Amino acid sequence: MKRSRFTEEQIIAILKEQEGGMATAAVCCRHGISSATFYKWKSKLGGLDVSEARRLRSLEEENSRLKKLLAEAMLDNAVLKDLA
Repeated sequence: MKRSRFTEEQIIAILKEQEGGMATAAVCCRHGISSATFYKWKSKLGGLDVSEARRLRSLEEENSRLKKLLAEAMLDNAVLKDLA
C-alpha cells in the first residue's frame, strides 16, 4: 500500500483548518490534495486528537499482524488434516 506523504499530525492539522472555518476547496488547494482525499481523511480521522490517531494506527497494525498469524495457523491446520 502506498504511504501517504502526510503524517497523521499533518492530516489532523489540515482537518482542523477546515473545521476552523476555511473552505474545503481552499484547504485542498493549499495543501495539494483532492477533495476525495480530504473527505477520506475526514471519515477516518475526523474528530481525533494526535494521540488517538497514533493509538488507532498501532491497533490497526496489531490487527493485521494477528490476522496473518490466524491465516498461517489455519493453513497449518488444513495441511495437517490433509496428511492425516
